[in-house]
Amino acid sequence: MASVVDRLKELREREAREKALGGPEQIKRQHERGKLTARERLDLFFDPGSFHELDMFVRHRCTDFDMPRTFVAGEGVVTGFGTVNGRPICAFSQDFTSMGGTLGEMHAKKICKVMDLALRTGVPIVGFNDSGGARIQEGVDALSGYGQIFYRNSCASGVIPQISAIMGPTAGGAVYSPAMTDWVFMVKGTSYMFITGPDVIRSVTGEEITFEELGGAMVHNSKSGVAHFACDSDAHAIEQIKQLLSYLPSNNMEDPPIVDTGDDPNRIDPSLDTIIPDDPRRSYDMRAVIRSIVDNGEILEPHYHYAQNIIVCFARLNGRTVGIVANQPQVLAGCLDVNASDKATRFIRFCDAFNIPLITISDVPGYLPGSDQEWSGIIRHGAKLLWCYSEATVPKITLITRKDYGGSYLAMCSRDLGADFVIAWPTAEIAVMGAEGAASIIHRREIREAADPDAKLQEKIREYQDLFYNPYVAAARGFIDAVILPRDSRPKIISALEILSTKRETRPPKKHGNIPM
Repeated sequence: MASVVDRLKELREREAREKALGGPEQIKRQHERGKLTARERLDLFFDPGSFHELDMFVRHRCTDFDMPRTFVAGEGVVTGFGTVNGRPICAFSQDFTSMGGTLGEMHAKKICKVMDLALRTGVPIVGFNDSGGARIQEGVDALSGYGQIFYRNSCASGVIPQISAIMGPTAGGAVYSPAMTDWVFMVKGTSYMFITGPDVIRSVTGEEITFEELGGAMVHNSKSGVAHFACDSDAHAIEQIKQLLSYLPSNNMEDPPIVDTGDDPNRIDPSLDTIIPDDPRRSYDMRAVIRSIVDNGEILEPHYHYAQNIIVCFARLNGRTVGIVANQPQVLAGCLDVNASDKATRFIRFCDAFNIPLITISDVPGYLPGSDQEWSGIIRHGAKLLWCYSEATVPKITLITRKDYGGSYLAMCSRDLGADFVIAWPTAEIAVMGAEGAASIIHRREIREAADPDAKLQEKIREYQDLFYNPYVAAARGFIDAVILPRDSRPKIISALEILSTKRETRPPKKHGNIPM
């Protein structure tokens, strides 16, 4: 019978074998690809010494294809919990050095177990994905494993933040779990996501395409919108994830953390008084407005490369986390289109789920016209924006800086969609449409019959501008609460946030609405 000393020695030896992952040669290959190992990622992510591993000795149960004699360290995934900047977090990290990090029955059970722990304890779950996909040797058991993960992604959605870091290949069914989470980070040059790879595409369609062109980080950040952050390395991605977590509550029953940023809540910025050009056809950088208003000019911007005609970002105002949605006049004049609507919609729903107040900054001439937009479903996609602002019960504050026309005025969180406070600069223009189009319609006959139709058109345009190109008509009807000097935007918004910090709003009970998808 083994002595106590022998048993302790055996434990240390078994732990060492598991922690060796796929062995020195596989680890070397991982590093040569510019990637960290599963354990190195967790070591970099968690506070030093805080990580507690779960299920280190779990083993697969596959009896086919020589699998009984195949050792897979940790079953290809490391799971556990620890603290990040002192706050508890659950995580899993797939190990590409051990059988390619392929997902089988027990691999999935380890992930499901730590997801269940995160949901029960109300802490965020972070997944580091680096896998060759389903373990073919396990057949339907592997597919079942994915299904169990997807089910948990759905259950956890809106309850705890779910973050996916794509640190290597993610293909086939493996892409759907990250797509069901709240935020997806990808690493340039080393991470890929696609349903079918280049080889299959070539054999079926004849199209020649590379891994990077098909599903690389920049493709999904700029074209598909599947990913939200494009990072330069594994370490950069981990640092960005930590920054994102600092803005978020641990679960939907908490408020976001309040941080002492040291920025005076009463600070004004006179440069905002001149940021709007006199020429309405000239643009300006909305990010400059945002950075002027928020604490220390610091923002964290998801989807930076996608639908750049609208900006979504996290920031702080007097230490409180806020979510900001703003038109970007420098891109497509800030028009709303299909992709911008989707981008803003998802961000609004996330903020509402996790008690993050919404600040909307509006400078929008309308929805982007054209048959391409109509055929792509701008009606349906634009309706999502109306839906989600109306559905959101968090504090909602809207600032109108310049153009705010037609249906897009409503879509950018007008009073009628539930905005708690609407503030406008003196440069705000609130109208059904632009002056040229409006004058051409209202005074069509008069212009047509005039001795000089062009001069008459310009006269009527000026009349329309004088009447509606200001915030005072809307203010007279109570649709705008205050017209302010641009320099005062920060203290005014912070004051509104303070009074709204105790806002409570309930809606009629229902299972869920039928959002226009």
